[in-house]
Amino acid sequence: MFKKLWDAALKRMHRWASCELAGLNRLPPTLVNENQPANTIAGEPSDYEQRIEQEKASYRDCLNVHDLPRIAAYWHERHLLPKFQHFGITHPGEIFEVEISKRCASNANVNQVLSIGSGNCDLEVKLAAFLKSHGHSNFLIECLDLNPAMLARGAVLAGEYNVSEHIRLTECDFNDWQPEQEYDVIVASQSLHHVVKLEALLDGAKRSLKHDGYFLVSDMIGRNGHMRWPEALEIVHEFWRQLPGGYRYNHQLRRYEDLFENWDCSQEGFEGIRSQDILPLLIERFQFEMFLAFGNVIDPFVDRSFGHNFRPETDWDRNFIDRVNERDEAELTSGTIKPTHLVAVMRRSVVGPMRYLPPMTPEFALRRT
Repeated sequence: MFKKLWDAALKRMHRWASCELAGLNRLPPTLVNENQPANTIAGEPSDYEQRIEQEKASYRDCLNVHDLPRIAAYWHERHLLPKFQHFGITHPGEIFEVEISKRCASNANVNQVLSIGSGNCDLEVKLAAFLKSHGHSNFLIECLDLNPAMLARGAVLAGEYNVSEHIRLTECDFNDWQPEQEYDVIVASQSLHHVVKLEALLDGAKRSLKHDGYFLVSDMIGRNGHMRWPEALEIVHEFWRQLPGGYRYNHQLRRYEDLFENWDCSQEGFEGIRSQDILPLLIERFQFEMFLAFGNVIDPFVDRSFGHNFRPETDWDRNFIDRVNERDEAELTSGTIKPTHLVAVMRRSVVGPMRYLPPMTPEFALRRT
């Protein structure tokens, strides 16, 4: 079951591929000034309100956000799997399974779990079903999301999996979320990069986390708008020039890109709005018990826009992906470029050594801007 859950989580990592080119790498002024956005006119919605409506509209009828190309599965099985196996898992979803299962086993009381930005609640419902199938009943997963249509689908899904008693649906804009209780575990799966008021959200998460609780995160930590920083973009362009013409077709926007365009996804909705701030803010507030960061240059070649051009059954395609990944790993290890994906287990305080793959500590993974 959790293999399917990882496939869904991996695919959620790449929803950013449908964004438009804009070229900014910071918050628009209208979002920085929370009290009075600069472009607000009396009687007109603020830029923030417009983005909220765009975000709701984008996913209102979105039944399946998990449509990554087959080449992404090849990349995972060949290159990511060994990294996960180093931590005794095969995919990020097992982090949720392991940590929440441990909590349920050690704490006989009902374990309160919060999931920030749950969307259709597919991850949360399947996690509940997994825990239930392994003999755990002492847990309640609160699904927090601003989109009522997606939460409604989550309610239906919970009923189908017979876990409704373990799922609580909370409609809320997590930019304005104020915790009203303590949690044993807080989960953020591909949601933090949608948050404008990231400091306030993380402060609330830390404040509401029990002293021995866990904060589990899987997210994107690259440049805002999921752009490439200059040092990574140069390498992407180097490999891009090696691609046959047909491989440069953008399936998302239905157009050909002679040279990969460095798009900023953060101009409509909240996709990647503050992704580059996630890691430094986590370092400031939490202690890492387990840290895994990976990927950068490889991303455009396995995402939904261009990944569909590659066929894993073709030797040239596999060899190309292998070469890109090899270069990606070498540059990441040297520190020339920084990772764009994060999987981490954090606590308010940690006793004992952190588990990580040298040299990739949280501080090493951090790009100084």
